[in-house]
Amino acid sequence: MTEEQVLIDQSPPPSAPDPEPNPNPNPNSVIHPRRVSFEHGLLPIQKLVFTDPIQTLAPVKQKLADAASNNRVGSAAVADVLQISGDHARLVLETLGSVLHSESDPLVRAKPEEVDSVGADLRDLILFLYIQSYKKLLPRTHKDSAAVADVWPSTSAFDGYLSALSPIQLVRSNSRRFMPSQADDEAHQLSYLQKHLANIVSLLAEPVEGEGDESLVLSMEAFEHLGFLVQFGDKVSDVSPLSQATPFFANSDPDMPAVPVPASQVHDWLLQNIASALESITERISGKENGPSNASDQDDQMSDVCAAPNKVAPSTRGPCLIEGVSKTSLVKHASDLRGRSVKVVNCHDSVIYLLAPLRYATVHGCSDTTIVLGAVGKALKVEHCERVHVIAAAKRVCIANCRECVFFLGVNQRPLIVGDNHKLQVAPYNTFYSHLEEHMSEVGVEPTINKWDNPLALGAVDPHDSLSHPAGVADAQAESAASVDPDQFVNFLIPNWFSGEENGSTKNNPFPLPDTYMAAQQRNLKNFEETRRSLKETPLEENRKKELSSALHVYFKDWLYASGNIRQLYCLQGD
Repeated sequence: MTEEQVLIDQSPPPSAPDPEPNPNPNPNSVIHPRRVSFEHGLLPIQKLVFTDPIQTLAPVKQKLADAASNNRVGSAAVADVLQISGDHARLVLETLGSVLHSESDPLVRAKPEEVDSVGADLRDLILFLYIQSYKKLLPRTHKDSAAVADVWPSTSAFDGYLSALSPIQLVRSNSRRFMPSQADDEAHQLSYLQKHLANIVSLLAEPVEGEGDESLVLSMEAFEHLGFLVQFGDKVSDVSPLSQATPFFANSDPDMPAVPVPASQVHDWLLQNIASALESITERISGKENGPSNASDQDDQMSDVCAAPNKVAPSTRGPCLIEGVSKTSLVKHASDLRGRSVKVVNCHDSVIYLLAPLRYATVHGCSDTTIVLGAVGKALKVEHCERVHVIAAAKRVCIANCRECVFFLGVNQRPLIVGDNHKLQVAPYNTFYSHLEEHMSEVGVEPTINKWDNPLALGAVDPHDSLSHPAGVADAQAESAASVDPDQFVNFLIPNWFSGEENGSTKNNPFPLPDTYMAAQQRNLKNFEETRRSLKETPLEENRKKELSSALHVYFKDWLYASGNIRQLYCLQGD
């Protein structure tokens, strides 16, 4: 048992035994892990992964505290104390800012040029560093692994022990039970917090003045920082300050500072809530494993299933789940998704338009698909995809374990590339729709900042994936992305299927094109106009003109079928 755990366990009992507090004063509210911290807040930087977090982070916390100003730590101090580069220190702050639970935190509100100096609250930073030890839940074994083994070419030195699953494997499976469901993930995250709770609470606690380290207490302000890891409430709109869910801080007089609470009392109360939530989740998962299953049964309590074209289920706490879309076109509007988070999972040979202001977005296990994302204000993650085109305006983008994908980006922070990637390409943002600028403004994406061409490649191995890796592989660098040739760059036209929605004010791409891409576009347009004029002015007999026109139509039709765009025309016709 660590020293900090002993300190919590040995806190002096009250002189008279108090009644055991109700672990959940609101029976309709259950504790949940903040999934975004675990899904978007992990960085594959080896120096941030502490094998014994409490023993290592206690002295790190002290060094950071010594370097802090008003309890905030800037990037220079982060780099110095953690012995990482300035780029990586900046990445730590940007990543933390994208998953913070408090929208009012100065780091969340900081302009890009202010991030390094504004820095992070010491307590949030310590919790962020602590969870870098988290190991993701392994995918379940595929029930027909032999049948899918032949469809994913082993061209990489990392194949066979990285956590990537080919999207082709996903498509050929008639069930996603071999993938961790959101209920599985939530149970895994709660189990992690249950195991590490004593250490986490001790890192936020302070000794009582004059009583030494034997008596640790937690102030209400420090307790609120646990909101980075857990929350109460079944819907995003229901999430209130964490202290209001407790029996010891709830309804505190705002004009009077709340009395600090013994760390042991906080620990025990949280532990009871986590145990209760785990029991509930385990029963639900067990019941579904023993009963009939379908593609999304494990997540029906956790998220919306939005795969039905143009239909969204009633809002729940989890992200909107768009799953299994195949050989079709799908469009979602702001009225469907505004302010939501979205997961696009296991989609194949389709075009998906999510034209809305979003908080978080994840694209997982898709292939041969074009995905257009409106404006993502927190973070976009694209993982385990093959031959996918992603068009997105986002504050930050992370690309992991993808092959032959192209990303057309308007992104305010450097795109992060991690894991086992091959033949990735990046290009400037290339589209618009009438409400784009309105949506970007709503979620805080700046059109004047686009770092699409400055990706940051980290490790080829994710230290959070629970898999064993051969010696030396952990130091390998991820393959970065090449820029799309300006002569191959084309604009993407979003069809006008908004007859039921009011038009917005955006008339052009809000992200300025780099000079080389603008020049290439103008050159291609000039060549097109010259070709069209040449054809128009060529002296041909009337029957020859008809033959030429017929040939052009035939070639265009062949292209529509070869490219798969004919399907979009049929979808548009159907709408």
